[in-house]
Amino acid sequence: MKLNEWFEKGITPSDYIGSMEVNQADLKHVYDNFTLPNDEDFFKNTKERNLRAIVLTEDWCGDAMLNTPILLKIAEASDIEVRMLHRDQNLELMDQYLTNGRARSIPIFIFIDENGKEVAKWGPRAEKIQAYVDESQSKLPSKETPEYEEKAKEMYAAFKKSYRNNTTFWDDVYDSIKAVLQD
Repeated sequence: MKLNEWFEKGITPSDYIGSMEVNQADLKHVYDNFTLPNDEDFFKNTKERNLRAIVLTEDWCGDAMLNTPILLKIAEASDIEVRMLHRDQNLELMDQYLTNGRARSIPIFIFIDENGKEVAKWGPRAEKIQAYVDESQSKLPSKETPEYEEKAKEMYAAFKKSYRNNTTFWDDVYDSIKAVLQD
């Protein structure tokens, strides 16, 4: 399928958010509390490009819970129409956007023009968030140890809490998406 067809297959953000069962409240919290910076030139220039966005995501994903509401705010300010696709139901598309050529990491934001041509791709994390994740993961015990699973669960819970509450992370995501759209 072509990207225009994937876009048409997607659901609206409001339908996606309405169907969420795991991270809906936290996604809404970020959305309701994130304020876009005064970046009118960026929004105007982005709007003039007539972009649309395809979002590969899943409700259970903490990174999607953090990144999607920031994208939606940018989309509103720039008139970018957004459609959501569940990663696990759309592996044919997902497998074209593997992280490091092997991981089905999400979210992935695919920006297309009015002809359906890809003009930018973002995801799954801003660089500064990736550094935080890498540092946290480096502190985990070996996967072979009995305490690994418990420590990993604690780490993921800490990620979710910091994604929800650390507004510096929100700004990092905004800056990262903006940089990709300006290239």
